[in-house]
Amino acid sequence: MNKPVKMTPMLRQYMEIKEQYPDTILFYRMGDFYEMFLDDAVIASKILGITLTSRSAKEEANKVPMCGIPFHAIGNYLGKLIKAGYRVAVCEQVEDPKEAKGIVRREVVRVVTPGVTTDEQLLDEKSNTFVAAICSDGRKKNMSIGLSFLDVSTGNFLINEVAYSTDNYNGVIDALTLMEPAEILVPEQDKKNLAPILDLISIVMEGVCLTFRGDSDFDKDTPLITLTEHFRTANLAGFGCDHLQTGIRAAGGLLAYIHETQKTEISYIRKISPIDKKISMGIDESSRRNLELTETITGGKREGSLLSIIDMTCTPMGARFLKKQILFPLQQKDEIVSRLAAVESLLLDQPLLKNIRVILNEIYDLERLCSRLVLGQGNARDMNSLGISLAGLPELKKILISSPPGLVSDIGKELDALSDIYKLINNAIRDDAPIHLREGKLIKEGFHEELDELIVLLRDGKKLIASLETKERERTGNPKLKVGYNRVFGYFFEVSRVQTATIPDDFIRKQTLVNAERFISPELKELENKISSAQEKRLELEYRLFVEIRQEMASRSERLLNTASVIARIDFLTSLASIAKKYHYTRPNINNEQVITIEEGRHPVIERTIEAGRFVANDIHLDHEKQQLLLITGPNMAGKSTVLRQTALIVLMAHIGSFVPADKADICLVDRIFTRVGAMDNLRRGQSTFMVEMNETANILNNATENSLVILDEIGRGTSTYDGLAIAWSVAEELVTKDGRGIKTLFATHYHELTTLATTHKRIRNFSIAVREWENSIIFLHKLIEGATNRSYGIQVAELAGVPGQVIKRAKEILKQIESEGAVSPEIVRYGQGKSKQPYQMELFSSQDKDPVRELLSGVDPDKTNPMEALQLLYEMKKIIND
Repeated sequence: MNKPVKMTPMLRQYMEIKEQYPDTILFYRMGDFYEMFLDDAVIASKILGITLTSRSAKEEANKVPMCGIPFHAIGNYLGKLIKAGYRVAVCEQVEDPKEAKGIVRREVVRVVTPGVTTDEQLLDEKSNTFVAAICSDGRKKNMSIGLSFLDVSTGNFLINEVAYSTDNYNGVIDALTLMEPAEILVPEQDKKNLAPILDLISIVMEGVCLTFRGDSDFDKDTPLITLTEHFRTANLAGFGCDHLQTGIRAAGGLLAYIHETQKTEISYIRKISPIDKKISMGIDESSRRNLELTETITGGKREGSLLSIIDMTCTPMGARFLKKQILFPLQQKDEIVSRLAAVESLLLDQPLLKNIRVILNEIYDLERLCSRLVLGQGNARDMNSLGISLAGLPELKKILISSPPGLVSDIGKELDALSDIYKLINNAIRDDAPIHLREGKLIKEGFHEELDELIVLLRDGKKLIASLETKERERTGNPKLKVGYNRVFGYFFEVSRVQTATIPDDFIRKQTLVNAERFISPELKELENKISSAQEKRLELEYRLFVEIRQEMASRSERLLNTASVIARIDFLTSLASIAKKYHYTRPNINNEQVITIEEGRHPVIERTIEAGRFVANDIHLDHEKQQLLLITGPNMAGKSTVLRQTALIVLMAHIGSFVPADKADICLVDRIFTRVGAMDNLRRGQSTFMVEMNETANILNNATENSLVILDEIGRGTSTYDGLAIAWSVAEELVTKDGRGIKTLFATHYHELTTLATTHKRIRNFSIAVREWENSIIFLHKLIEGATNRSYGIQVAELAGVPGQVIKRAKEILKQIESEGAVSPEIVRYGQGKSKQPYQMELFSSQDKDPVRELLSGVDPDKTNPMEALQLLYEMKKIIND
């Protein structure tokens, strides 16, 4: 809005602050409200659903649009604006209005963005909320992309670097979608270099906030200086990331952004960790989506994902740790086995498991409580939540240490019970303390002597006045002397005129009435002053004491965060033990033999969504000697995809140290899981179903190793039958022969011709999903059996799906003709038995040209043909074929 307005001192101050934060909605504190003006007011009123009004309403030309929200309700309103994609600058009064000369001084104390927030209303307690930064090294070829991620609510700070080219975005997209940042920072200078991928980010990560930043924070040596000054180190070698030069630029620019938005000390961000693909199993973006690890393909919901089934954590830290393990499964056998042993020990000792979880259930989100306290945003409720959380830690430590030797007892030894912090909170903070710090009643009696005196004054003021009245009656010998009060004179002593002779010399006459005299004394005046100012002093003192305690907590943030990390790990283990008991999971063996053997394996999600006992378990065996690639045939709906997915999920669960849904499992270490399961058009990316399918297939063939597990569900279905069959055949051969060792693969297909590969490649075996035919229909048995099937039962499945009867009947006629003669005769293709002369186009199955062999045989009666005639016919057919 560009119309001229009359600039009052207040509005002038508002505009000056707004100029510093032009890309935000400015919450301008005025008393008990946050006000918004001009364009901000227009935007906010629509999003927040609040009334748009104006200042200076008498003069139309000087009307200034405005709206406001109560300061105590900021969380709800802030959340709506952030979710709508806006950034909000919170501007507070930083000067006591009583001491201000002119307008009260105000400053922005924090900037809240989609990726930078500690407000509970904006956070998912079970997931990190990351802000990311991305930048390039500027090279035209073999470009390196620096990536950094930071969750300001927990202090989790990560750095990464990936290769990038204009025709291969997979590495960058995988890295970003893995961390799911709510906001991505991009330096202005990289707008051009990264233009194609920024367009793709907007498509793939719908709703993500792209924030373009000035180049200075990302340039030259500035990022390294920013990082080393923050961590107070000479370099970043101690964090294992000093070689990631482009990554350091991204991380430094990101940290500068956090300093700018938070306006305070961020010491709780105490380390930066490289994302090391070598220490975790690789799972690309399409595989994470296809396996529905953390959210469903349809709707992107948590419910129905693997995470939703195996998450029985008690604390937010444990829930986030579990999600991280699913996205970054372990690769170190010793660590996996250690976890499995810990889960087993907890599973076998149910009283121990129960006692641990009882304490864990009382623990709040220590990571986010810590960050709010350090950032100066924590209130008394946060402090009490921290106190409740710490109360049970000494007992937890005792329980863990007393468990049998192993990972659980080792975690107990690491646990800092933080007894000193608990003692401080317990002694200082009232249990009924309000959320808002300026309301008082924050600090317990007995914690601070001066505060205790003020509390006594406020609570016992009348008693003190009455006590002074009794004292002065005794001193003056006048039993009728009394203490009175009015708003004009305050407290006073009152006697009748005839009793004035009893008044001591230190009394000062205050007022003369018709029949009485009023006096004050130094002691009464002092007591009055104390009582009248006690409330203001108490509020100020309690606020100061609370801030000091909060700063004390902040100084111990490293210990708090270490304890939060330890609790997350034990919570994670108890969750795995709980699901193992609840769902009857089995401890897998981790072998070094390149073998995957699963007996009576089940899909962890599907078995929970159907009636108990209805799920059909299946066996799988993969090795590098006799059974490396399983070709699985069978009709749709029979369960091929379920068997494929459950195998991948069981392998993944074993790698995070979890028991698995199977009677027995022997799992080798897998470096990556690749899946190509189903496909859909991605028109916004300009990719058809077949292009998506081929992109995923290319990724598998280019990057899978002999230590990988590949899951393929239908290859080549998006193109012509012959093209698709040729591609599927070639892909299968490549998977079983790659690098001379091949790759462990489950390959489901409707191309029955592929089953002949088992006769030419000794490590390919045919399997199928069993069905039973009954009364011209089929029953799905969902059981994987050895051997191929040569039927897809597509028409029966179509009938089960409700395809109209006349269509099913017609399909059966055509199929019968094809199966009996290998082609479709002109008679059968005439729609409706001669109602139309237009034949169907069946080019995939037959040629429209006449077949000379067929014509030759059409006039032959086998019963009347002697041996010599039959031999002659054979020579004639041979000649026709050779010609």
